[in-house]
Amino acid sequence: MTSLTLLGLIGFIGFLCQWFSAKVKLPAILFLLLSGILLGPVFAVFDPNELFGDLLFPFISLSVAIILFEGALTLKRNELKGIGRPVRRMVSVGVLVNSSVMTVATHYLLDLSWSLSALFGALMVVTGPTVIMPMLKTVRPIPKIADVLRWEGIVIDPIGALVAVLVFQWIAVQNAAAQVSDIFTVFIGTVLAGLIIGSIAGYAFGLLLRHHLVPEKLHNFAALALVCVVFAVSDDIMHESGLLSVTVMGMLLANMKNVHIDSILEFKEDLTVVFVSALFIVLAARLDLDAFMALGWGSLFVLIVMQFIARPLKVALSFIGSDFTWKEKALIAWIGPRGIVAAAVSSVFALRLTELGVEGADKLVPLAFMIIIGTVVLQSLTARPIAQILDVAMPATHGVLIVGANPFSVAISEALEKNDVQTVICDTNWESLKAARNIGLDTYYGNPSSEHAHMHLNISPFGYMLGLSSHFEYNVTQANSFRDDFGARNVLILPPNQSSARFHKHVASAHKSGRLMFSESIPFSDLREMMNSGFVVKVTELTQEYGVDKWSENNAESLIVLVLKPNGDIVFNTKDQEPEASEGDKIFYLASNDSI
Repeated sequence: MTSLTLLGLIGFIGFLCQWFSAKVKLPAILFLLLSGILLGPVFAVFDPNELFGDLLFPFISLSVAIILFEGALTLKRNELKGIGRPVRRMVSVGVLVNSSVMTVATHYLLDLSWSLSALFGALMVVTGPTVIMPMLKTVRPIPKIADVLRWEGIVIDPIGALVAVLVFQWIAVQNAAAQVSDIFTVFIGTVLAGLIIGSIAGYAFGLLLRHHLVPEKLHNFAALALVCVVFAVSDDIMHESGLLSVTVMGMLLANMKNVHIDSILEFKEDLTVVFVSALFIVLAARLDLDAFMALGWGSLFVLIVMQFIARPLKVALSFIGSDFTWKEKALIAWIGPRGIVAAAVSSVFALRLTELGVEGADKLVPLAFMIIIGTVVLQSLTARPIAQILDVAMPATHGVLIVGANPFSVAISEALEKNDVQTVICDTNWESLKAARNIGLDTYYGNPSSEHAHMHLNISPFGYMLGLSSHFEYNVTQANSFRDDFGARNVLILPPNQSSARFHKHVASAHKSGRLMFSESIPFSDLREMMNSGFVVKVTELTQEYGVDKWSENNAESLIVLVLKPNGDIVFNTKDQEPEASEGDKIFYLASNDSI
């Protein structure tokens, strides 16, 4: 097989893994690792060392640099203040506790040196959103637990990586310098180089963005190019300072005033998916199965310490004095899978330390992958049942996220809530949400697809999105944002307020984003008129005595909105198909007050 074919195969398999992961709602890392192991050590389809040659180490290093930069862009000081004391402790004191326990366990169970054990302990503090987010969608814990786990994954990513980089630099300097004074001098120089170069690059790029000196269409390209050149230049000036430089650069950009990085962050997130997919397949293909076996039972005991000692102790100390119950803390203590940063950074460090002749460095990668596979598989299979046993899981019914606050959306939300379907109404106008707040409905003030919503709006209870605002284009934008989360069939929007002749100009964009509710002849303006004329949302449960035929006779002029099935599934009235109802179903419909 040619090199070109192998490169194309890596990209295509990475896509398939990500796609299948989204379908089954499990972390993509599982399928990426399995694919890499099958392609590499099992069937020997390709050898990364042979395929990439001398470019393997630079490829891995640059990929890690981009991943760390993207993580650092999410670390904002003002948001760190608002995440609550338990999470702040988890990403500060908890990091120290977790790394210390894992350092001791690794040293005594696997007979690694204290320095390598400390490096592995630092690597094992990182969870990361790439593994936490898919797991939360599957587990669906109550919002306060989901918020803690989501915030920990986002914040600890760059912090843990930064700690690991510092430990690695200490080891590298220790092996390159002869005297203790030289070790401290080179270490401090490496750290200062990373801080200074990263700060200068981040501030300079921030000024360019603030004063609009870089065309907007080139923001993403400029960010990617700058990350690569800063990493390379920093490493050339002071060896091993590159990762620290790009991390500092990202943190500085994220916290500069009047610097908008939303488009860059979105681009980096997409790019990170590509690099994560390729990187995991390549790294897994390099694994030596004999090295796994050589770790022996000690690696299993390290995993047990991670799951049953380090994580629970970290959570117990972090939640002292909090209002979390023991059941809530127990689930948080159970969920803490390791992901891409641990795998990628350990691979980079292992390659470099092996070059430096550090004894035992070859054990870092198989040990890291052992912990990653163990935590992801164990927690993916058990977290949902444990959450249900502890009674901290959301009910099985699908909630509805509603975009746009108006009389119709408030009436639908109220009717759904009365039938045990969780809803939240989102709107950027505070006054528009007043009616919903007054009757006790859950609301979110802001754009539901914004970065703030990503951090503060827990969407795990929801399986559907309704675009019910008066602005068709806004509904389309929101639907497009939630297609990946809920699936195309479960994202619905109202037709535009325009004539049938003009309607077809907008059909394509609507179909790309979500299904159209009702028909093109019933836009938001018609619904508003119906509500103003006294129509209300009614709910009728069909029985053997009062079936769908009888209901249809009595409600010929009514407009069906949705049908709620006994198992919690919701079937909406769309342009393509009116929902079918049978005994046990509940019909939600718009009707005048005097109808049956």
